[in-house]
Amino acid sequence: MTDAVVIGLGSMVGAGVFAVWTPAAEAAGSGLLIGLVIAAIVAYCNAVSSAQLAAVYPVSGGTYVYGRERLGEWWGFAAGWCFVIGKTASCAAMALTFATYVAPQTEWLQRLLALAAVVALAAVNYRGVTRTARLTRILVGCTLAVLALVLVLLYTGDSHRDVPALTDTSVYGVLQAAGLLFFAFAGYARIATMGEEVREPARTIPRAITIALVIAIGIYLFVGIGLLRVLDPAGTTAPLAEAVGAAWAEPVVRIGAALASLGALLALIAGIGRTALAMARNRDLPGWLAAVHPRFQVPHHAELALAVVVGILVLTTDLRGVIGFSSFGVLLYYAIANASAFTQPADQRRWPRALNVIGLVGCVVLAVTLPWTSAVVAAALLAVALLVRRLRKDPAGSARS
Repeated sequence: MTDAVVIGLGSMVGAGVFAVWTPAAEAAGSGLLIGLVIAAIVAYCNAVSSAQLAAVYPVSGGTYVYGRERLGEWWGFAAGWCFVIGKTASCAAMALTFATYVAPQTEWLQRLLALAAVVALAAVNYRGVTRTARLTRILVGCTLAVLALVLVLLYTGDSHRDVPALTDTSVYGVLQAAGLLFFAFAGYARIATMGEEVREPARTIPRAITIALVIAIGIYLFVGIGLLRVLDPAGTTAPLAEAVGAAWAEPVVRIGAALASLGALLALIAGIGRTALAMARNRDLPGWLAAVHPRFQVPHHAELALAVVVGILVLTTDLRGVIGFSSFGVLLYYAIANASAFTQPADQRRWPRALNVIGLVGCVVLAVTLPWTSAVVAAALLAVALLVRRLRKDPAGSARS
């Protein structure tokens, strides 16, 4: 239970808490906290849907499995594809965020550091979930310690201004901010994808998802309110580092942001590899990716392939582009999770269906309010994947899955 909570918390309380406030504030204006609340509500609905499904289907694969079982193989494929491409982009985002905080002025060094982080953490994850959880626990502990320092300084220092009135904003801007802030909440998916690697998964996974999300929501609310006490985060490059005020505290915050990014990257690698494993077993991805290491019991081929793809991304793309792309894919992934949970019968339900509806509608609305370039590219890749899968159908008309 503890390891599962730590991995989920390490995925949520990561680089997002240090980096997401600036683009969200630029979109929402003084409606930033409203956007945060909307993101938290959608995240909660998604979490209970995932937990309810994980209790019935405690196997690796997350919504890829849930969609196949509840809605059909095409929906499962779409969910798995959205997860893999969205979270692969998230890996690149976390690696680049780490490098940005470590070497803020030198782009070529940032890319090399990001690549080194990907290689090192892929090697750690290669040794199995126990070592992954241990290192994640250390990184989460460091992150929470830095956040505690930030909160003390935010709430004990003199505020530059009061929390702004809810003006100079728009519904569209608030919703876009909620979509951006949701990027920082989505770590509980990594818990659901590890069903074959925890004890008593039908009981452990739902509890771990709920506990990790509630803790993350509390942390984000405290940070958001404290941040607005001292500055306007719009236009800043490192809002928490600038908000603490004390010169000695800024490097501490930068170190904390770097460690948080590494924690999120480590958990992402674990989750994506296991979803790719489930898809490869069903021949929705090349069968070579279904290999499991005989000693460490990890999908080592899938994780090696992931490390190569993410390495290419950190050398060729920028942070803003991969974050927008990731958010769109993850929101579609959870939309399918909510639709899957809605179909569960009464004896499998733990929460009312209304939460599934709210989560589904919320995911779709937040996805379409994201920057249109990210949405179009992600949708195009999904369409291509669906077309390729269709073309691979055998002459009898049954899918190869």
